[in-house]
Amino acid sequence: MEDSCELYTKNRKFSDFYLCFCGYARCASLHSFGPAVRPNYLIHVILKGRGRYRVRGNVYDLSAGEGFLIEPEVQTFYQADAEDPWTYLWLGFGGSRAGEYLADLGLGGGRRTFRCRHSEKLKSMVLDIMEHNTYTVENEFLRESFLYSFFAVLAAELEVDISGSKGSENIYVGKAIEYIQNNYSYGIRVQDIADYVGVSRGYLHTLFTGEVGMAPQDYLIRYRITRAAELLTTTDLPVEGIAQSCGYVDPLVFSKQFKNRMGTPPSVYRREAPDRRSTDPGIGKGQAEPL
Repeated sequence: MEDSCELYTKNRKFSDFYLCFCGYARCASLHSFGPAVRPNYLIHVILKGRGRYRVRGNVYDLSAGEGFLIEPEVQTFYQADAEDPWTYLWLGFGGSRAGEYLADLGLGGGRRTFRCRHSEKLKSMVLDIMEHNTYTVENEFLRESFLYSFFAVLAAELEVDISGSKGSENIYVGKAIEYIQNNYSYGIRVQDIADYVGVSRGYLHTLFTGEVGMAPQDYLIRYRITRAAELLTTTDLPVEGIAQSCGYVDPLVFSKQFKNRMGTPPSVYRREAPDRRSTDPGIGKGQAEPL
């Protein structure tokens, strides 16, 4: 992640529809995030360049003027193109009526990608709202109005792609991913995954690499470290506790793998978290502090 900025909101006055965070970033070549599960909805709108979005075994190659939706508790992975990495903005939101409002736009329920002709207008809106990054009653209402205005632009300009799937999920790989997602905190090994799926370790490796683009072991480590990064920034759990929560018995092994993947030790990562610009844990620093 190169040029980026972001706004987080923690004090929420509203419950049916509210802003969690928003931001803008110009990504480096092959910059990626995931595999990970989000607790809220997240929309990305691509301003320039290209990238790939993978969810539930489906792969979407996207470019400027397009966007994609991430739904809560659904595992996703996305990556910038090597030669023409994307620049995008993002909007994280939640609330009891968020799913309903997305359905009004034609998104959700398997409809994950879209086209939007006025992406630069949305960028201006995001950059403007990030200037109101202090907690006041006025800014609370401003951020709420921004969220509705953002959706109003999408409602007027958005064209939903219901046929953009470019892959089909292999049943064994799907079961393996599900097993990892549900058991990563228990210190599982690749052999455990293969036993659960009912295939040999070698065959699982072949299937997984072909479908996901990485070995099962790499996927498992990446998933654990991503979850650990989220816990470091959203909880006060000690590093040792986070290591155990992510399947690491030895905190030193956890710290070494975390540094290898994220570029900094867990304790330093947590200390620098308030200054990070990027939504993606462990990538980039910023000036806009969380509210």
